[in-house]
Amino acid sequence: MSEQDPDVSLLRPYLLTSGRAQPVDHTLEIETQVVTSDQGAVARQRLTFEHRDIVELCRATMSVAEIAAKLGLHIGVARVLVADLAASGHVVLRRPGAALNQDLGMIERVIRGLEAIR
Repeated sequence: MSEQDPDVSLLRPYLLTSGRAQPVDHTLEIETQVVTSDQGAVARQRLTFEHRDIVELCRATMSVAEIAAKLGLHIGVARVLVADLAASGHVVLRRPGAALNQDLGMIERVIRGLEAIR
């Protein structure tokens, strides 16, 4: 199979999330800020591939959307992986207040920031 094989691109996200399409925390928003916990920093080398990449990346706080963009992951895959890491205590989630979700300026800044990452 070549790297351009469409079946490979469909299969990989399925493998990364153990077949799950939904995160264990259904309320995890893409703007949620993620930072590596002390436990995650200590366990980093024992984690598997993308989990390790997320823990390493989140030594500096960043959103779920930024994680997806920087690691080239589908946003749904990133949500599943981040939720798993939060459930295991490897990362800490900082959720925005309800008012931020309605702040059009903040949403536009997030979009511009994500576009700049590409």
